[in-house]
Amino acid sequence: MVNQEANGSNSRTRSSSFTQPKPKLLRPFNTAEVKILLLENVNVTAVEAFKKQGYQVETYAKSLDGQELIDKIKDVHIIGIRSKTKLTKAVLGEAKNLLAIGCFCIGTNQVDLKTAADKGIAVFNSPFSNSRSVAELVIAELVALARQLGDRNTEMHQGNWNKVSKNCYEIRHKVLGIVGYGHIGSQLSVLAEAMGMTVYFYDVLQIMPLGQAQPVESLEELLAISDFVTLHVPETEDTKNMIGEREIMKYMKKGSYLLNNARGSVVQIPALVKGLESGHLAGAAIDVYPKEPASNGPHFSDYPDLLKTKNLILTPHIGGSTEEAQRMIGIEVSSALTKFINEGATIGAVNFPEIDLRAISQDDKDTVRVLYIHRNIPGVLRAINEIFADHNVDKQYSDSKGEIAYVMADISKVTPEHLETLYNAIVATPANIKTRVLY
Repeated sequence: MVNQEANGSNSRTRSSSFTQPKPKLLRPFNTAEVKILLLENVNVTAVEAFKKQGYQVETYAKSLDGQELIDKIKDVHIIGIRSKTKLTKAVLGEAKNLLAIGCFCIGTNQVDLKTAADKGIAVFNSPFSNSRSVAELVIAELVALARQLGDRNTEMHQGNWNKVSKNCYEIRHKVLGIVGYGHIGSQLSVLAEAMGMTVYFYDVLQIMPLGQAQPVESLEELLAISDFVTLHVPETEDTKNMIGEREIMKYMKKGSYLLNNARGSVVQIPALVKGLESGHLAGAAIDVYPKEPASNGPHFSDYPDLLKTKNLILTPHIGGSTEEAQRMIGIEVSSALTKFINEGATIGAVNFPEIDLRAISQDDKDTVRVLYIHRNIPGVLRAINEIFADHNVDKQYSDSKGEIAYVMADISKVTPEHLETLYNAIVATPANIKTRVLY
């Protein structure tokens, strides 16, 4: 027999012994409405996210340069770009109100990072959101090269039926050599193994292999054992011109294939052409170039020798150009920028110390958040804490990166009348680069 009283008591909703306090919605002191400029057809997910926050958003489908870019950047607080817009020292010098830059892509070499940091401008990107898209493109290129699909497709469009099997292969049981075993390289290794390939990789860091992939000790060793070599490294001084005539003609196997979906500066184009024309390389796939057109159209004219070679797949830097990747990039970068604008968090910034503080409770009516970007010199913390001395410091976090340092501090017992006095005192410190107060 069921005890009705007990059963009834069990059905009652139980209250939690822990209630998460609601975060206080902060607004900036002494700052106009946030203006955002998005160039190069940044994904609609970012546009919607910013508009949801109440920001003013202006969008352009193309990149801007010269005076047009300078005129547009003068008054904005945030600019979002992809890979074609160049934010140089001269351009950033005109950006009087700029707080942050969002690179809606992997790389940040289109931005003068040091100048941005010196001006207190945080730069955010999305280094991993398009990893799967690039890895899948490489798999497609491996099959296309092994079967000479690019040449057969061109011939068919010309009305030429050329059914051949000579020098066409399966990729199963072939050796894939991956240069750079980061997020893209490691995902690629799993996909390639599923296709029956044997995977080796070379990386300057010691990285735990996935599946049956095996590391080798040198680039030369990797080149010598690989049927396909694919590059997935960042652009650094060490990777510029990494693959030249020596690597192709001396170390890569005759009849092997080279794929570059990393950075255009990694492969020397004349050496690649020589490898293809001599027959030492059986084919190649190139998605990135030392010099790339600034806009779509008939502008790819800097490398005429590439257009003459057989079994060469040329694509216009589309490794991460999928709807899925662009949507994820839009979400990731807009989220990072929103947290920086609204809360001061710099997690994910490439040129700034990465710090954050837990949210201020909605009940803390007289608590403000100070965001103090300053030159990294001795005595700054002593000076700033003397300014805070008349108030209670609830929490504080300070970190530095090179010549730039950043202090986040939540200060309580700050009345509206004290806000301007507090702000002016901080801005007046000799090391100040940029200060914001959120309340």
